[in-house]
Amino acid sequence: MAQNEDTKNFTDLVIESIADGIFTVGLDWKVASFNLAAQEITGIKKSEALGRTCREVLRASCCETNCPLDEAMKTGNPVVNRVVSVIDAHGQKRSISISAAPIRDTGGRITGGVETFRDIGSIERVRDEIGREYACQDILSVNHEMRNLFDLLPVYAESTSTVVIEGETGTGKELFARALHNLSPRRTKPFIAVNCGALPDTLLESELFGYKAGAFTDAKRDKPGRFALAEGGTIFLDEIGDISPALQVRLLRVLQERTYEPLGGIHPVKADVRVIAATNKDLAALVREKQFRDDLYYRLNVIRIDIPPLRERKEDIPLLADHFIARFNVLQKRNIQGMSENALAHLMRYDFPGNVRELENIVERAFLICRAGQITQAHLPRLFEDDAGGDAEDTEHAGSLKKVEAAFLMKALKRNNWNRLKTAQELGIHKSTLFRKIKSLGLELPPSRKGG
Repeated sequence: MAQNEDTKNFTDLVIESIADGIFTVGLDWKVASFNLAAQEITGIKKSEALGRTCREVLRASCCETNCPLDEAMKTGNPVVNRVVSVIDAHGQKRSISISAAPIRDTGGRITGGVETFRDIGSIERVRDEIGREYACQDILSVNHEMRNLFDLLPVYAESTSTVVIEGETGTGKELFARALHNLSPRRTKPFIAVNCGALPDTLLESELFGYKAGAFTDAKRDKPGRFALAEGGTIFLDEIGDISPALQVRLLRVLQERTYEPLGGIHPVKADVRVIAATNKDLAALVREKQFRDDLYYRLNVIRIDIPPLRERKEDIPLLADHFIARFNVLQKRNIQGMSENALAHLMRYDFPGNVRELENIVERAFLICRAGQITQAHLPRLFEDDAGGDAEDTEHAGSLKKVEAAFLMKALKRNNWNRLKTAQELGIHKSTLFRKIKSLGLELPPSRKGG
């Protein structure tokens, strides 16, 4: 009897020393034990928790429909790391990660359940801080070239000069255009976007400049164009490389004289509008091929922004995937806990011809398929010809994350002439952290630079 009492006392001591909150319930759902960490996380004293139902104590978002403890006790299987929100004793909402398991007697019958939980609010705050550090408006990136663009955007935004943004489909050209507008003195005025490649020439002209009543058969009354709607603000002309030579002439006049004439009009209208154009084509090449007017190109190309494709900044994939999952969690009121390392490694192998837009679509599809826990490789679409799916351990795939990290660090070191202090400062990490990374990744630096 004394031995059993000593064992119980030792077990209680261990439970009280654990940093995770722990409580147990019987089949009546009343709290039978409640450790010190549980008191600290919930703000509820042990004396107040004991004898009450766990629902009254935790007041968690999962209590009504998706209780991990209920699932564990009904199925007999443990539930691991389910993220939920609880209301503490002060009425504050807190995020916790819950794991649950059934309690069985010596005959194997379930007699209750045990739940452990930890406060992950600090983790989420760190994630938010990382997001803010590597964000400019709605654009996220840890890539060096992208962060250089982030530094330049406020400078470009102060200007009234025209801007041309070049980048492949799905790289986020409109996000950059909106960022320029939102950072500019015109931010309180309209931002009007027009997809020049989506309309035939005649419709696009009336869409841009509007028309007067009687300009054509169905023109019963005046209609303002997009330039008029953008007055005082910004007009974003996407796929500018697709417009016809005739429309190029009209647009050139707007940029040169800051005036335009609606269809059927006889008086020029002044245009106080900043023009931002974008294209997924090489405008300079179109000029050489005589498919785009050189004078219009020079008018547009006062400020030029080149957005690198996602395959050239694969270090952004984990950050972007995490961002999309967090956003879908809010929209869908779910708690998907990120993406497994194998799933991320699988995405790292892919070159994303559709860029960030394609990544977002892939993550959204995986998010919908995944019912709980993490997104794994099994939830991802088939990206390669030899892709058999599943989340099996694959040495090549699992090593992809390290390969990308190694390539990222080597590029940063080379950019800083192998100076590790400057590299660490650029990356925003401590020099000793960079040393450990170099060593753990097995990076070979030039012999003369190993001590620098």
